[in-house]
Amino acid sequence: MTKSSAGKTQADADTVVKVGELATTAGLTVRTLHYYDEIGLLSPSRRSSAGHRLYSDQDVERLYRIGLLRQLGLQLDEVAAALGDPDRDLLPSVNQHLARLDQRLSIEHRLRNRLATMVDNLTRQQKPDIHQLLDTLEDMAMLDTKIRHRIPTLVYRDIAAAHEFLTTAFGFEPGRVTRSPDGIVRHAEVTAGDGVIWLHQVSEQYGLQTPEALGACTEGMSIVVDDVDAHYRHAAQHGADILYPPTDQPYGYRDYSARDLEQRLWSFMSPLT
Repeated sequence: MTKSSAGKTQADADTVVKVGELATTAGLTVRTLHYYDEIGLLSPSRRSSAGHRLYSDQDVERLYRIGLLRQLGLQLDEVAAALGDPDRDLLPSVNQHLARLDQRLSIEHRLRNRLATMVDNLTRQQKPDIHQLLDTLEDMAMLDTKIRHRIPTLVYRDIAAAHEFLTTAFGFEPGRVTRSPDGIVRHAEVTAGDGVIWLHQVSEQYGLQTPEALGACTEGMSIVVDDVDAHYRHAAQHGADILYPPTDQPYGYRDYSARDLEQRLWSFMSPLT
């Protein structure tokens, strides 16, 4: 075999994947791969004589990293930044993938045990209680790959003030804050436990308003915390409008409810033991 100018054999140099084949294998559309090329996220190393995109093994490895980082919840600009890190090699990415797979297998094992218990109970003419069914539904939802993850979006008139309140009074982890050229905050994020929450601006065009402006709240957020009483004391000290203090509930949780600066309802709870 002859060596190419890059030091590879000709067979190695010819090992490429066409754009359509790569899209089908990766579960993407050709349009998505074209878009990745346009924004510089994934550009094919070669092109055919007719100008068609051809992807090398390095390109496919990069697409693997992109797919993994997207599964971890990163936006495309964040993916590009992560891939641009010269210290980031393939090993940490594969370790992350392995950890996610182990987590999924753990959930599947737990779900199987729940179902086996339910089968045993039903065989003995014992119907599963509501907690068994809810736990089973939760595990089923965690394994549903049609929806990757959820991002609640809450509307605020003053996003900057809401971001400050949620992180200070309720103890959420502060996230990205995006400002317009005039310095006004147009988007912000906080992390609550295992998920991120987006703070969105009011929009007359799309009918997005705050509970304060509407004079009513049609939804609320429920957050599980380690110590609901300690959380209640902290929130009260930092100006949260408490609706009722921590109370043992018949559905197995001790909770309290409060409103934020723009009258959105929040409930914080810990399971009763």
